Amino acid sequence: MLGKVISAAKFVLIHNYFITSYPQRLYWFTMTLKKIVIIVLCTLFANMAGMAWAAQGSHSKTTTAPSSSEKNVAVVPVAGSSQAAALPDSASKDKLVVPEPPQVAGTSFILTDFNSGKVLAEKEADLRVEPASLTKVMTVYVIFNELRNGHLKLDDLVTISDNAWRTEGSRMFVDVNMQVKVEDLLQGVIIQSGNDASVALAEHVAGDEATFASMMNQHAARLGMVNSHFTNSMGLPHPDHYSTARDLATLARAVIKEFPEYYRWDSQKEFTYNKITQPNRNLLLWRDASVDGIKTGHTEAAGYCMMASAKRNDMRLISVVMGTASAIKRANESQSLLNFGFRFYESHRLYSAQQALAEPKIWKGDSNNLPVGFTEDFYVTVPARRFNDLKAEISVEQKIMAPITVGTTVGKVTFTLSGEPYFEAPLVALKDVGVGSFFQRIYDEILMRVKRS
Repeated sequence: MLGKVISAAKFVLIHNYFITSYPQRLYWFTMTLKKIVIIVLCTLFANMAGMAWAAQGSHSKTTTAPSSSEKNVAVVPVAGSSQAAALPDSASKDKLVVPEPPQVAGTSFILTDFNSGKVLAEKEADLRVEPASLTKVMTVYVIFNELRNGHLKLDDLVTISDNAWRTEGSRMFVDVNMQVKVEDLLQGVIIQSGNDASVALAEHVAGDEATFASMMNQHAARLGMVNSHFTNSMGLPHPDHYSTARDLATLARAVIKEFPEYYRWDSQKEFTYNKITQPNRNLLLWRDASVDGIKTGHTEAAGYCMMASAKRNDMRLISVVMGTASAIKRANESQSLLNFGFRFYESHRLYSAQQALAEPKIWKGDSNNLPVGFTEDFYVTVPARRFNDLKAEISVEQKIMAPITVGTTVGKVTFTLSGEPYFEAPLVALKDVGVGSFFQRIYDEILMRVKRS
């Protein structure tokens, strides 16, 4: 074939030499020479591709199996970790049957695993209700973000306005025109549930409460709190001020995950300011050493509400209970939910952040393979003593084309529990891959054509 190509090229060159002027001859000579080089390279690549594909074909049959949806599929061990090995052989034989969750005497509730996000129990979790002072969790979340972004410092002084001083409801008891550190006001909100401290912070950051409420709503939208809207920083009743148990659990998870350095205040049992000591209203802090947050709330319309979080060993749970009849009742119902979750479920880290679970071929890129996995540590929550029954199957798109950026979904992990579908999680690219060179793109194009033939 190469001989025919070269003979044809000679004919074209001689023909153009005698029938054209010098500038035309130079142009045609250059273009023809370029075409000859490309044709020769493509021919060589085709031969190489045929041999490479033949070798690759026998190997790929043992590792992946393309499905009708054009994906490479591989069954992989769950984590392949010491966690699975640490479970006794009898664990799968002595299974616990998960009972119905506790009957909670409230308008709505939810129990979730912090690491995996799995919902373990819920009732009317998307019902819009008044959040009362649970609103202040969003208030401090906004302030925490301002601190992280450098717009605010803990030792900044806040001048207490007449408006903040006159605020009704639970108070920190700051005086008008007093200058108070941001750090003290935050503890006044978190521990003492001070409405005056909430308003003072809102005015200091945004100028007034209405503008601050707009900031609260922006953060709520970013977190995916689709059924929440705030009109003030302290949780006083308003027709357009509402949230849900599910949204508040989402907010709690964000606070704990993003701001552990400030979340420590949630477990503080009392706070003294202006010579007045007030206790934290979270009664579980005195009952259960594993509980370290988060917030209580109450209005006549909302009833007694509570967001709670507890950590036992490596498992953290978040509960939200809305609309109970008393402070004792909200603590009891929250405790029942937490105990239920810890007793009948377990949480495991399956894969580490940036761990490559597969490295499929990426076409026409400046790299031959693309590592795929999760950008954060990946956890799963399963019924107690059922971890050994968990299986994972990775499926990756067969034709991943460059360019591609970190975080792009390129496949999924499908989990089954005792052979039954459990849940799915998206697999993403773990590195950027740019467009390959001209010759790499030609080579991959030939490989793809050979594969189709």
